[in-house]
Amino acid sequence: MDTETTRQISPESAAAILDSISDGVFTIDESWRISEFNRAAEEITGISRQEAIGKPCYEVFRASMCEVDCAMKRTLKTGEPEINRSGFIVDAEGTRIPVSVSTALLRDSAGKIIGGAETFRDLSLVEALRKELSGRYQLGDMVSRSPDMQQIFELAAQVAASTSTVLLRGETGTGKELLARAVHGLSPRNKGPFMAVNCGALPDTLLESELFGYKAGAFTGANQDKPGRFARAQGGTLFLDEIGDISPALQVRLLRVLQEKQVEPLGGTAPIDVDVRVIAATHRDLEKMVEAGEFRQDLFYRINVIKIDIPPLRKRKEDIPLLVDHFIGRFNHIQAKAVKGVTGEAMGLLMTHDYPGNVRELENRIEHAFVLCENGWIEPRHLPEGCGGIKSSGSTAANFQDAVNAFEAQLIREAMRENGYNRLKTARNLGIHKTTLFRKMKSLGIAFPEYDGRNRMAE
Repeated sequence: MDTETTRQISPESAAAILDSISDGVFTIDESWRISEFNRAAEEITGISRQEAIGKPCYEVFRASMCEVDCAMKRTLKTGEPEINRSGFIVDAEGTRIPVSVSTALLRDSAGKIIGGAETFRDLSLVEALRKELSGRYQLGDMVSRSPDMQQIFELAAQVAASTSTVLLRGETGTGKELLARAVHGLSPRNKGPFMAVNCGALPDTLLESELFGYKAGAFTGANQDKPGRFARAQGGTLFLDEIGDISPALQVRLLRVLQEKQVEPLGGTAPIDVDVRVIAATHRDLEKMVEAGEFRQDLFYRINVIKIDIPPLRKRKEDIPLLVDHFIGRFNHIQAKAVKGVTGEAMGLLMTHDYPGNVRELENRIEHAFVLCENGWIEPRHLPEGCGGIKSSGSTAANFQDAVNAFEAQLIREAMRENGYNRLKTARNLGIHKTTLFRKMKSLGIAFPEYDGRNRMAE
């Protein structure tokens, strides 16, 4: 075999190789006319190979950089390739498509430059994902689209840098512990422990020993010293959930610890210094409890240095689709399944529910659906009975329309609120004509607020 023989690739093989590349590829000759145009280039530009071959590249590949800073021209001038230049092209239908462009010189066997080659990658999906991500807010394991939650996330990030006590208020299941963990994770104490105690789950005596610890012999069965949660959270954060449920006697001891930064274990004779940041949480109205004499005012002021109110899920229903996707991704990972998502009908039912159990209830409903749905899409039949008011034996068609109406009403109310109850802005935001907005509002029984002074729905 003659090793000096240079293998020649046939034009058919070269075309097959080009067509196997997922990125768009075209080449130009010395007169800037297209000589090769692969299949991916056809798909991205919407222009056939027959149309493209022989035309000047700038007439086919109408990129943003063609007019002002052509990547190919730069390569032909400098001899250096351009790698992953960002820009966009306009396809055959006039749609702007974001792309990344790379260029290189074409040479013949003697090394003479005979043109150039350009590859381009469609970044539409990446761009869509970027926009999707830019419209959501995340803090720790919490995700949201709600502007109210964005303010909370921003406040929590600021609070994390301080050492102040924080009071989180919100209904059960709104994610108070997740927020507390996020604050701890962002704080300078994140290398220290995060300890959580549900004050409402333990009887008073047990909670006292759990928080402050005890010495051996302090009571029957106390055979050895046991440090409390305050001591174990040294250098970190202690999360006291349901603090409104602790007894008046324990409130006194807790106040003393917060003031003096010292704990004294049961049966102990000397206080122990503690360096712990306390984050408290409750679903109860502590101001009313203070007025009723059920909660110490001095303790309330001590823990209420920075207050964060977490809104219930029913007041931020725009978060439901995002949370559903979040839970599906998590359960797919945990349960090794490949559930794709929820159908539009199932999402409509999920959107109509009021969620007295808040995010935790939504998570449980998705987990329930995962038990019944092996793969594919979660349908209404996979959801627990009662979700969105639908029963398994009921009239699905009628209830589905109710679900659609409720979903539309929710969208309109959210758009009204976000646009300051401006009719035109609301309609534009929803992508419908103002007349259509009025008609839908009337049919759904939605009115602009009276204080707005423009309530004409009754007219």
